[in-house]
Amino acid sequence: MGIFDSVFGKREKSAEERNQLPWIHLESLRQLDELVEKSKEKAQVIYKHSMTCGISNMTLRMFSDAYEMDTDCDLYFLTIQSHRDISNTVESQFGVWHESPQLLIIKNGKVTFHTSHGAIAEVNLKDYL
Repeated sequence: MGIFDSVFGKREKSAEERNQLPWIHLESLRQLDELVEKSKEKAQVIYKHSMTCGISNMTLRMFSDAYEMDTDCDLYFLTIQSHRDISNTVESQFGVWHESPQLLIIKNGKVTFHTSHGAIAEVNLKDYL
């Protein structure tokens, strides 16, 4: 830590600076259908995020910090305020009650694991892929 850091405090890195995760923004029902098809070859992960929820923002930050870039899955980012129709379809199609933040892992067209809130930060994705 430099002298100026100790006096003025070190600026926290932004989300972009911390970790550029390979997010695919989930913005259409067609994409959701494609995600289900792709899950037959490779695990697909959906992160449901609320822009207005402090817990969702904190969990996203912790998830991003812990994510290992060599994880073999596709990461989809679903902002629920912008795409509530998709969130509702995820709930009905997979039979998983909506929460946010929420993490779902889809393999072979089915949710094989899901969790929400602070528990997301504790998940090692590689254990479920």
